[in-house]
Amino acid sequence: MILSTNTTHPLQLLTVTLRVNGKDYTLELDPRVTLLDVLREHLALTGSKKGCDHGQCGACTVLLNGRRINSCLALAVACQGAEIVTIEGLGDGEQLHPVQRAFIEHDAFQCGYCTPGQICSAVGMLREAKAGWPSVVSTDLTAQHVVLDEEEIRERMSGNLCRCAAYANIVPAIAEVSQQGQITDEEAR
Repeated sequence: MILSTNTTHPLQLLTVTLRVNGKDYTLELDPRVTLLDVLREHLALTGSKKGCDHGQCGACTVLLNGRRINSCLALAVACQGAEIVTIEGLGDGEQLHPVQRAFIEHDAFQCGYCTPGQICSAVGMLREAKAGWPSVVSTDLTAQHVVLDEEEIRERMSGNLCRCAAYANIVPAIAEVSQQGQITDEEAR
């Protein structure tokens, strides 16, 4: 399908199949559109937020093959064949994900704008820690087990900004999930 009337350089839409929250979507997309814009404008999954549109705030964080990414920086066409999980896909029906439950229990949000990105990032971060990935503040870079203390959590979540400064409750929420071992391999995806 040709999108542009410019005959010198017509823009062609690409057929892309994205797997989002366990469901396949086949779309005709401009190759320049970001994953965030596809999620929000084409699939009506508005949990991921457009904060800065430059990858600096983390409000758009989703999981791509289990790893956290800024969806405002990812071209949708590059995500074909990957498993994309948004905040809407974390829970299992009416059953909330352990991180979602912890955010509620700890009142780890105020306005809520950054919350979906914070939660998706926390899920990805917990998976990274479970896999033994060190961070810049890790004291032992070869340790098989990463202890997620307050400093470690703050560093690992530093790419997600909260303008309301709910960090005082976000960090304990994540720490509780980590300490209670509530993240299984399946939940961490």
